[in-house]
Amino acid sequence: MTQHRFRGLKLGVLVIPTAAALALTGCSNSASTGSNGGSKEFSLTFSTSNTIESPFQKLGEQYMAAHPDVKITFNAQPNDSYDQTVRTQLQAGNASDVIVTSPGSGTGRSILPLVEANFLEPLDDSAKNLVPVGSEALFGKDGKVYGQAAEMTVVGLVVNETAAKASGVADFPTDFAGLEKQCSTLSSANKSFFALAGSAAPNTGLMAMSLAASRVYAEDPKWNEKRSGNQTKFADSQGWKDSLEAVKKLNDAGCFQKGAAGAGFDAITKGLASGTSVAGFVPAPSWKQLKTAAADSDFVVRALPSEQSSDKGFVYASANYSFSINAASKNKDAAKAFLDWAAQPEQTKAFAEIDGALPVSGLDTYDYASGAYKNVGDLIKDGKYGPLPNSQWPNSAVYDALATGVQGLLTGQKSVDQVLQAMDSAWG
Repeated sequence: MTQHRFRGLKLGVLVIPTAAALALTGCSNSASTGSNGGSKEFSLTFSTSNTIESPFQKLGEQYMAAHPDVKITFNAQPNDSYDQTVRTQLQAGNASDVIVTSPGSGTGRSILPLVEANFLEPLDDSAKNLVPVGSEALFGKDGKVYGQAAEMTVVGLVVNETAAKASGVADFPTDFAGLEKQCSTLSSANKSFFALAGSAAPNTGLMAMSLAASRVYAEDPKWNEKRSGNQTKFADSQGWKDSLEAVKKLNDAGCFQKGAAGAGFDAITKGLASGTSVAGFVPAPSWKQLKTAAADSDFVVRALPSEQSSDKGFVYASANYSFSINAASKNKDAAKAFLDWAAQPEQTKAFAEIDGALPVSGLDTYDYASGAYKNVGDLIKDGKYGPLPNSQWPNSAVYDALATGVQGLLTGQKSVDQVLQAMDSAWG
C-alpha cells in the first residue's frame, strides 16, 4: 500500500541552545590497531530515557560477541538533552565515532542539518539499500546517504491493557469524547489515562504531534508541503488549533497524572509499569521495555482516538532512528564494518525484535494479527500512516516552540494562538 509521504521541504539552520560543560565529557575516539592495520575500536552514542538497557547497546554487544577483537565504548546520553549534547560534542570535536541520528531536519539529532554542518560521513550502498521508499530526501542529499535506517518505528500510544481492564477500561475509547469520559473516571479513582513527562520537551511535543495525526495529517498528508510553500500557516490551520485545544481538554478532564507538568520520563515508566496510568505518548518499541519492567502486564500499540469514531485513523510510522558516522572519526573503518554488519537482513530483523519495533522492510507481509501491533496493523497495511511531522520541518526550533508551548498550555501560561504563532516564527 502507499504510505502518506510529506515531501519537498527545504533545509534549515539547526538552532540548538548552549549545552552544559558536562555534555563535553564522556566520549572516546581512542583507537586500537588490529593485525590488518585498521582500527578495531570505536565509540557509539545513543539516547536513553530510563534504566533499561538500550537496544543499540545490545546490538553493539552482539557485534562484539561475534567479533572478539573489537571493543565498543558506549556513550549513553539522557534523551531530554541528547540533541544538545550530540551537537555540542560534534562542534567540540569529541563526539563518538557512531551516532544514533534521526532522518530529516526537524530536531537537533536530525541528519540533514548535521550534513549541512559537515558533521557526518557519507555511507555506502548497504545503508542506501535500507532507506524506506519515499524517504530518500530525509537521509541525505546529492545522491549520498548519511544515515542507515535501523527499524520502522510506530508512534501512537503504548497501552497497558492489563491495567486498563483492571481500572474499568474494558473497551478502549473510539473517539475523543469517550476518551475524556474515561479520563474522568480514572481520575476519580486516583489514576490517570495518560502518563506524561510534562517537564521533558520531547514528550510534550510528541503528544501534540500525536493529536495532530488525525486532525491534520489524516485529512491532508501534504500539509507540511503547503506550509513550506507558504500556502498555509500553523496559526491559520484549524487542524492545528484543534490539536492544541485537545491538549487543554485532556488536561481539564484529568487525563494526566498529578504533577504531570513537572514530571520527567521516569513518570511514564513508573506509571505504565505500575498500572497507575493506562497509556503513554511514547514510541511503540517502548512496549517491550515496559514489558521487562512489568512482566505480568500486556502492552499494545494503539492509534490515539480521533475526534469522531468515524474519522480517518492515522498513525506515524517511519524509520525514526538511524546510524551515522562522525565525519571527524579516527575509527571510520571500524565504524563502517559495524554498519555493514548491522545492515545484513538477519541483523535488521534481530534489531527490530530486540527493540520491539517493526523491521525496516517487509511491512506488507508482516504478521500483525498477534502481538503488540495488532491494533495498528490495518492502518499500516492500508497506508494510513506517515513519518513524524517534525522530520520535515525546516529546523529544530519549530519543534522546540511546539514542545515548550505545550508545557505553557499545561500550566496556563500560554494560549493556543501564542504557541502556533511561535511555531510560525520559528519556521521562518
